[in-house]
Amino acid sequence: MTQTHHISSAPIDLKTINYIVSNDVTLELSDEATNKIESCRAYLNEKLKAQKAPIYGINTGFGSLYNVKISEENLTKLQENLMMSHACGTGEKVPQDVVKLMLLLKIQSLSYGHSGVQLETVKRLMDFYNNNILPVVYTQGSLGASGDLAPLAHLTLPLIGKGEVVYEGETHDSAAMLEKFGWEPITLQSKEGLALLNGTQFMAAYGIKALLESYKLSYFADLIGSVSLDAFDGRIEPFNELVHLVRPHNGQLKTAERVREFLEDSTLITQEKKHVQDPYSFRCMPQVHGATKDTLAFVEKTFITEINAVTDNPNIFVAEDEIISGGNFHGQPLALAFDYLKIAMAELGNISERRTFQLVSGLRELPVFLVENPGLNSGFMIPQYTAASIVSANKQLAAPAAIDSIVSSNGQEDHVSMGANAGVQALGLVKNVERVLAIELFNASQALKFRAPLQSSTFIESFLAAFREVVPFVDNDRELYKDIASSVSFLNELAIDPEELFA
Repeated sequence: MTQTHHISSAPIDLKTINYIVSNDVTLELSDEATNKIESCRAYLNEKLKAQKAPIYGINTGFGSLYNVKISEENLTKLQENLMMSHACGTGEKVPQDVVKLMLLLKIQSLSYGHSGVQLETVKRLMDFYNNNILPVVYTQGSLGASGDLAPLAHLTLPLIGKGEVVYEGETHDSAAMLEKFGWEPITLQSKEGLALLNGTQFMAAYGIKALLESYKLSYFADLIGSVSLDAFDGRIEPFNELVHLVRPHNGQLKTAERVREFLEDSTLITQEKKHVQDPYSFRCMPQVHGATKDTLAFVEKTFITEINAVTDNPNIFVAEDEIISGGNFHGQPLALAFDYLKIAMAELGNISERRTFQLVSGLRELPVFLVENPGLNSGFMIPQYTAASIVSANKQLAAPAAIDSIVSSNGQEDHVSMGANAGVQALGLVKNVERVLAIELFNASQALKFRAPLQSSTFIESFLAAFREVVPFVDNDRELYKDIASSVSFLNELAIDPEELFA
């Protein structure tokens, strides 16, 4: 049976969004949201009748053209022109799951009744969402400051029968899709185009997607790091809770706890050790992985605040009888959060690659490059190269985007966030971290086999049994790129209990 989520003023959190996108939940407007949207639109209509003075974006031009008054008979044309002229995206197409998030977040923001849109407009966006009619949006074009103008123009062009959409895996002209479903194009009223284009939903959607992926990879970093620790014949003492209670960062405590749980009944971890310390990439997992967890908590707070907010301009306040032109579309909070996220997730990749390097180095009675007959076989020599290459690329992607700004709109928009660029970089970087962790898992699984007959914990042995069905032990050299791809797919498809994921 189809499940429904009602759009309302109740805050939505990351768990709720994860549930909505993972279970194909449909959207409906609550009575509360419907009333707010209708009341705001009615107020704006009356305001335009009573007030002849120009109101930015409602009966004026846009950006540096804010002083150009637009006649009443041209208000619909003004909004349509805005949407068409601002649809200047280029580059790669935005992934469809991110586009669907953009639709959800735009609907949520418009539902608060401060944007002046028609109820019909919001319902049509919901029709697109519920029927998986996903507009074609491009990754390049937003400065992340006047809202995500170009991406949101592409997102909403299909409302008026312009642009393109993807439906059932095929790209279609929007006008043809409206005809297929028996829908008339929306006739935009005053301010609607601006309400649709102003906003941070491109950045916010990338942020939510990157966060969902990052939480999953944070869990995998702890799990795969635990496999590597046992495969390297590492020590459990650095994960003792006493160590972390005297430096009680939340993420550090959580990481140490997870590693202890993952290795709870391992015979390897409890055997007598010949060494008194492990390298930092093993011993300092709580401190390094934990710092990333604490960063994710900060980034999540920023993005959850954003998606439960009104980010278009001007804002309409019905009860206060005010229409105020402000700057809630500016993406600076998101840009800074993205840059922080990029650095934190790049570090998970950095430390993972170092563990891979240690595993292939012929240390602790493991064969060099984790293969029999090294020399004849190169074994796992080059997967570490691949991980190192990706880690280096991530260092480049992690360079901050928010410190840049380029003047636009003839100087009217003289400081921009570049948060949209940061968002695209962040999701690409996170995908890279997934590949680095997949390579570590490939190496750690191979290394652990050389510890037989000693075994890791019940949990880890079960996890690796599933993995080895996809990526078998490497006896002799073979085409390892296929194994790396299979390892990435294994992690990508593995479901994690949300209660554990967001703990």
